Amino acid sequence: MGARQTTYRIVVGLDSVAVADGKGDQWDSGERTSDVNLVSYDGKALKPFTRYYWTIQGKDAAGRLYPNAPVASFETGLMGSKWKGAWISDGHGIDHRPAPYFRKTFQAGKPIKQARAYIAVAGLYELFLNGERVGNHRLDPMYTRFDRRTLYVTHDVTALIKQGVNAVGVVLGNGWYNHQAMAVWNFDRAPWRNRPAFCLDLRITYEDGTTETIVSERDWKTSSGAIVSNNIYTAEHYDGRLEQAGWNMVDFDDSKWQGVSYRSAPSRQVVAQTLHPIRNVEKIRPKAVTRFDDTTYLFDLGRNIAGVSRLTVSGTAGTVLRLKHGERLSKDGRVDLSNIDVYYRPVDNTDPFQTDIVTLKGEGPETFMPSFNYKGFRYVEVTSSQPIQLDTTNLVGYFMHSDVPAVGQIRSSNPLIDRIAWATNNAYLSNLFGYPTDCPQREKNGWTGDGHFAIETALYNFDGITVYEKWMADHRDEQQPNGVLPDIIPTGGWGYGTANGTDWTSTIAIIPWNLYLFYGDTKPLSENYEAIKRYVDYVTQISPNGLTTWGRGDWVPVKSQSSLELTSSIYYYVDAVILSKAAGLLGKKDDHEQYKRLADFIKQAINDKYLNQETGIYASGTQTELSMPLMWHVVPEALVAQVAQRLAERVEADGNHIDVGVLGAKAVLNALSENGYADLAYTLASRDTYPSWGAWVAAGATTLLENWDLNATRDISDNHMMFGEIGAWFFKGLGGIKPDENQPGFKHVCIEPHFVKGLDHFEATFEGPYGAITSRWKKKGKGVDVEIILPANSTATLVLPDGEQRVLPAGSHRIAWRIKS
Repeated sequence: MGARQTTYRIVVGLDSVAVADGKGDQWDSGERTSDVNLVSYDGKALKPFTRYYWTIQGKDAAGRLYPNAPVASFETGLMGSKWKGAWISDGHGIDHRPAPYFRKTFQAGKPIKQARAYIAVAGLYELFLNGERVGNHRLDPMYTRFDRRTLYVTHDVTALIKQGVNAVGVVLGNGWYNHQAMAVWNFDRAPWRNRPAFCLDLRITYEDGTTETIVSERDWKTSSGAIVSNNIYTAEHYDGRLEQAGWNMVDFDDSKWQGVSYRSAPSRQVVAQTLHPIRNVEKIRPKAVTRFDDTTYLFDLGRNIAGVSRLTVSGTAGTVLRLKHGERLSKDGRVDLSNIDVYYRPVDNTDPFQTDIVTLKGEGPETFMPSFNYKGFRYVEVTSSQPIQLDTTNLVGYFMHSDVPAVGQIRSSNPLIDRIAWATNNAYLSNLFGYPTDCPQREKNGWTGDGHFAIETALYNFDGITVYEKWMADHRDEQQPNGVLPDIIPTGGWGYGTANGTDWTSTIAIIPWNLYLFYGDTKPLSENYEAIKRYVDYVTQISPNGLTTWGRGDWVPVKSQSSLELTSSIYYYVDAVILSKAAGLLGKKDDHEQYKRLADFIKQAINDKYLNQETGIYASGTQTELSMPLMWHVVPEALVAQVAQRLAERVEADGNHIDVGVLGAKAVLNALSENGYADLAYTLASRDTYPSWGAWVAAGATTLLENWDLNATRDISDNHMMFGEIGAWFFKGLGGIKPDENQPGFKHVCIEPHFVKGLDHFEATFEGPYGAITSRWKKKGKGVDVEIILPANSTATLVLPDGEQRVLPAGSHRIAWRIKS
């Protein structure tokens, strides 16, 4: 109970044995009095291609020395050093469809100690050594604004290289770099567009300490193969008859292959990819297969996912299979793409949407899984030009996404709540591919609004900071000199229009602020500070009266339209508040005061125009117009209770159902539960009738949808994250677990559970930077048994429904609370 660190000492060195003995030749912090666990390296300058070992010592509150932590390590990459390899491609133009294959043999003349492959790619790649695919990442490297920042990936390939002759092979995919499909976002006209290319440094360290680097150069050879077309947006086409068996092996005859072409680097900034990779994370077997005839089969995975299917089939040479992937079925039971192919603008029918095309070579069982594409789907319809035999064993689905560790979980006495949480996480992961997307099928775009509406749900459930650090770098790459951001990031130029306003592009402030709250790290704020400032200054320039109509508004509402000026101005206020706070944290006193005055000015302008001081109603009094000022603390303190009452009355007048779009969905549950109406918030969250999250689940949805109305005819993706705030509200509104901005990173935890009517027990567990936090409660007679578990080195303030507050040290705490009649 009350375990607390009082000192730490960090030791870093090049020798693991010496570090284990407490001796570091790179950094010894000395014993420092501190209870923090986030410490920046402050030793000798780090060198490239170097492994550093480290350990930590510490003392508890009684001055007792903890056992040394096990020795850990980190390794540096190129660190800005010059690449030895050249950028190479195959010399074809941007419209050439077959994927380029590359190979080279090389001699490793001495016993090998270690080997690392550093590969930078404009496009996507798969890397092979002696016939073995390197690593288990998918769709590397991550999508960026390629002409401003390109990522390289590091692989440990020690086990794949042998002393003697070796072969290295690379196959490239188009990805977002060479968009060959036409869609409304004009990626086919992106300024960076070109034929895929790569640069490779394969650095071998021998047992005698010498090094050798095998590089991409003119001595490589190139050809084509079985991947005859690939598009990140549509699908992949594969002709097994064109396979070149053993193309990535030493003894392959490459005499008919061609020479390569030099290319300039796609951007001046080539940096390490330092985020969780995309993987085939979960294997899903079909729940059922329907046979229409001996050439047509329908596989049902039983749930909606993002990813790929893998088909194993036997057939005669030249048999053409079409694998159509979709979320819905038409009345005849076949796959229906009409809800997701609406923005595709094909010039012909050779590249159908979400449809892989496979031509068999006719040599026994053949297996196909696309290398350079992913889709959003539940159903796979397989049609064949010749009779084939398929059953549930022939196809599997792979749920693909950025492989971020899970850190949160909820459990309750209401199966619907648990199912909504599960569907929310499915939707979130389906839309995480090195950046958060809106949907994994129709668009795959990094819509800014969708990203920040769901940021708390993301961070309560998954350790995704590295993904968001990368996406914020994408924001900085896309920001115009005047501060304007597009509403999809990255972009090939689309989205700098009139609707990319504060309600969407406030990502630049809201996401770094939430990273600070959840991790206690000021780095996201410092890295993005100037970008936030430019952004806020631009909005100020076009909004001299403190109000703005720049934005999209409360997108896809149930029925009621809310004031665009009110909602956009509230986000303008939020950005100014965050900027002022960030300035204070970063020691920028003048900025802190300037933007505090600006925030106060915006708040006053909003309230002067939109708040009826007598009735407590904002604008026309929709749920969104009342909940947003409450959640974002725009309401004058003296009127908070009255505005909250008006919101509750509005919800009740709407039949105790939601009437909100994306902005109101972010706010309404929080506004109610934080202002005395937690029971009503739970009523909304647990509804199973239209309109509600539960109505989707009751209708069989396994992800969140884009439209409240199941019968809507537009905005009807079945895998969307923009209504995903409910996933965070379970932690905040029911479990009560919230960060304290004065001691962020859950160093101090604010815990305010709500023992709502209709729920018998609830449990939320969140793995924060200091360890696991649990808030668990169960009703018992006229009381509630509460258990709070806090990790070492942290504390909490527990607020009970009657207003009683208790400060809790680390450890496990049980409280019997009696419900007041």
